[in-house]
Amino acid sequence: MSKLIRIGTRDSQLALWQAKIVQSQLEHLGHKTVLVPVKSTGDIVLDKPIYELGITGVFTKTLDVAMLNGHIDIAVHSLKDVPTILPKGIVQAAVIKRGNVRDCLVFNDNEEFLSQREAIIATGSLRRRAQWLNRYPTHTMVGLRGNVNSRLEKLENSDWNGAIFAAAGLGRLDIKPEESFNLEWMVPAPAQGAIMITALEEDEETLTLLKEINHEESEISTAIERKFLNLLEGGCSAPIGALAYIKDEEVHFQGVLLSLDGTKRIEVQRTVALGSHHDLAQFCADYIIERGGNRLMDTLKKTAKKANIFSTKTLTDDQKHAFCDDVVSESSDFIKISMNRMTQTVLRPMPKNVIVTSKNAVEALLTNFSAEELKFENIYCVGRKTKRFVERKIGKVKHTENNAKALAEHLVEYIDGTQVTYFCSNLRLDDLPTILDENQIAVKEVIAYETKYDSKQIDDTVEGVMFYSPSTVQSYKQENDDNIIAFCIGDTTATEAKKHFKDVRVAKMPTVESVVKLVNEHYE
Repeated sequence: MSKLIRIGTRDSQLALWQAKIVQSQLEHLGHKTVLVPVKSTGDIVLDKPIYELGITGVFTKTLDVAMLNGHIDIAVHSLKDVPTILPKGIVQAAVIKRGNVRDCLVFNDNEEFLSQREAIIATGSLRRRAQWLNRYPTHTMVGLRGNVNSRLEKLENSDWNGAIFAAAGLGRLDIKPEESFNLEWMVPAPAQGAIMITALEEDEETLTLLKEINHEESEISTAIERKFLNLLEGGCSAPIGALAYIKDEEVHFQGVLLSLDGTKRIEVQRTVALGSHHDLAQFCADYIIERGGNRLMDTLKKTAKKANIFSTKTLTDDQKHAFCDDVVSESSDFIKISMNRMTQTVLRPMPKNVIVTSKNAVEALLTNFSAEELKFENIYCVGRKTKRFVERKIGKVKHTENNAKALAEHLVEYIDGTQVTYFCSNLRLDDLPTILDENQIAVKEVIAYETKYDSKQIDDTVEGVMFYSPSTVQSYKQENDDNIIAFCIGDTTATEAKKHFKDVRVAKMPTVESVVKLVNEHYE
């Protein structure tokens, strides 16, 4: 070939090493080449995790543009960084023989932390993070970006126990830390350890010569892994691992999909004869999808988007999945509850009429006394859930209402006696005791538990907030403004919300699920 082949590459030390390997193989076959280094977005922006950059092909896009503009003839990539769908006009031209596929743990001091509850591990990869947490759920993960040398330096100068690297990258740079070992249990990224070359689809001459350095086994294995990734619709924002290899005329495959926190893991393994491997990726992706992969991917996709609904109470997985497609939720407990110590004097004499307005009050009583000790004659409560909880844990409820004000009005008419003992929080509405006091019913308040505000500042993208008590509204207001829709669990909460927000909506039933339905009605 007479023309000079311009080899595009990122300008990092590792990328240049990979480009020089390709250059060496081409020149060995008699072709003239020159390296053309290009800086990518992924190399420039080092203060954010890759999955937050919002760019498809964060390490490859600049080289794609350079090729389409005619500045380079071919581009050399780490195949694991390349999107599964290439830009129009650009094709995969070759995969050279694959290197070490494994992840490698480099650690400070010693390995004792692996058997300890507390440890700090650094990685910028969601896949590595999720798999590590799946195996070591009590460990803490921290982000780590930069080239191999800078990451090693950050590890050395930190109080971290270890950091995870691609073994191939360390090997190619001839870096072999003594305090390191490969993580054989960790499923690598699809195409990890492989170097791929792209060229223009119309450049038949270049495509023909690149076939001379293509390694067929590596091409087959990485194609299966990348198809599996593509079928799951994954990328940098999903913790997906895949490994295919050929041995004794058989193709062995292992794939995994995890939740971001590693608590959910769906795995598949399959072996087929070489030549019968063309449907292997489809079979394995279907296997993952049929076992909850679709639901997990939907969650991951929503997580990648900015939240538009915030819940002031931590939501369960089932509650999160109940939202319609347009809702991306985030949640946190905006109030913290701590039970107070109560002595036997609270039960002397045994209160005849008792009021509880929440499950927290019931739990506080049961923290201090046995159910057998709580021989209350008349128990009055607020809310059906509280009623069911009381009757399951303590005894029969004489009467219940949906809110404290309605209960107070009922007691004014029907109470047996003129005294009540009110087991409540340090933060409570005045309606009930005020109404009873005005009607000559004495109220003995027992602060059974403490309610403490624990708010956080929510993102500007949040359009609506779910509230479950007046305390959650008050806690929210400590850190945030009024420019949201307030979705409230009941009238008492809504009354407090109306003091601050213009748009207040009330669920039909006093349940979290009913508030979720209220949110869905807004977005549907």
